[in-house]
Amino acid sequence: MQWLERTIATISPRWAYNRQAWRSGMDALYDGASRNRVNMNWNPESTYDENRMRATRELMRARARDLERNSDIAQAVITAFERNVVGNGMVLQAKIPGQEELNGEIEALWKEFCKAENCDITGTQSMEEIEEMLVRRYVVDGGILIVKVYVSDSDYPFKIQVREVDELNPLATPTGSNRIIDGVEIDQYNRPVAYHFKKYRNNLAIPGESVRVDAKNVIFWWRKTSPRQVREVSMLATAMTRIKDANQFVEAVSIKERVLACLSVFIKKNTPSGSVGRAVNTPTKQLSYDGVTLSPGMIGELNPGDEVQTVIPSGQASNTKEFITTLIRLVASGIGLSYETVSRDLSMVNYSSARQGMLEDRKTFKKMQKSLVQNVLSPIYLEFLDSMFLKGKISARDYLENRRKYAAHVWIPPGYTWIDPLKEVNANKVALESNQDTLARICAERGEDWRDVVEQRMAEIQLIQKMTGGETSGEDNTSSGNDEE
Repeated sequence: MQWLERTIATISPRWAYNRQAWRSGMDALYDGASRNRVNMNWNPESTYDENRMRATRELMRARARDLERNSDIAQAVITAFERNVVGNGMVLQAKIPGQEELNGEIEALWKEFCKAENCDITGTQSMEEIEEMLVRRYVVDGGILIVKVYVSDSDYPFKIQVREVDELNPLATPTGSNRIIDGVEIDQYNRPVAYHFKKYRNNLAIPGESVRVDAKNVIFWWRKTSPRQVREVSMLATAMTRIKDANQFVEAVSIKERVLACLSVFIKKNTPSGSVGRAVNTPTKQLSYDGVTLSPGMIGELNPGDEVQTVIPSGQASNTKEFITTLIRLVASGIGLSYETVSRDLSMVNYSSARQGMLEDRKTFKKMQKSLVQNVLSPIYLEFLDSMFLKGKISARDYLENRRKYAAHVWIPPGYTWIDPLKEVNANKVALESNQDTLARICAERGEDWRDVVEQRMAEIQLIQKMTGGETSGEDNTSSGNDEE
């Protein structure tokens, strides 16, 4: 009841009650906008999201990294993305039309470039390992930065430098008309113009100083969910509270079970009876129980009048499994995965439910694969092509005039296998015969190129026919020879 109704109620309770009833009935058109008793404490601010994110982004990132280090549930979510998005790495195939030999040369150069000493400026990670790290930081931190670097003393002058998002300098100040939000310099259209990284000296950031890098030389892989959003938000933002609850609950249950498994013994001593003075009969030597423990088959001696009492904690374990299962389901569904993928618990599924869960999970993984290819891998590959042409390792005179033609390529992600391959093979056979699917799409789902499959099958069939035909002709010659004899 509002203050005015309370004042009126002192004079006329009926009048105040009617006013409150009408106010409650006309509160809001939607229940979600009502300010009744249920929603009384639900008053979020309607402000610019980026301003509110700036105050919480660093804290959420620190909490997400803490869960990454200390939570097996968070680690299960992260490794699920690593395992299914990257797997053994993305396979590049150059697709320059009519240039099969050049395609092979470029693929060989790319394979050599993917070695740690050629692609990584630090020389410590191969391209596959970098891809895996990118996915991990994308899930935990919400984004990752890749800086394009050129060196002069290498056969592969183009290299990449991976930098974390917390290396952006939030204290950088603009010097022109552009704005700087948490280290990202943007123009009037909110388009990134440059990135301001912290400047270090003796492993310590120098206050007020930063290194400005043009946006064309930086790849910022992050997920944008709001038109005015400039920086990243951790994918674990909505799930971290559930993960923390699960960790604390498991710890509490573990402590409770340890307490229930304990057996304690107390020594109850009787107070000596008798009158005060010389008539009290007390032993001259008392046994001490300090440091005494129980062991199987032990035989001990107590002081006269002492009694042993055991303490066995009562109670039983709570219904832990159902509660943990519910929390993991909430965590997995909020991120876009199934319970089975995160928990690796397949005790409650059959073929149909497991297949449906895998299909939904693959939509999530393919979405991230597409983002990784378009925003990270393809820009790196195009920069690699330019560097190889300038280095003279690609023999193409019209490269600059027909750069789009030479840039044609595809990425083959890691393949997936099914629970019952026979059913899937029969389904693919029917789909091909009825023209409802293509060999290219079926092979792509398995992580293979359909041209390689066709060429390999043709080579195998020709070899089988050649070997079978040789044996047949030999048998025919022998038979004809016997007939002549």
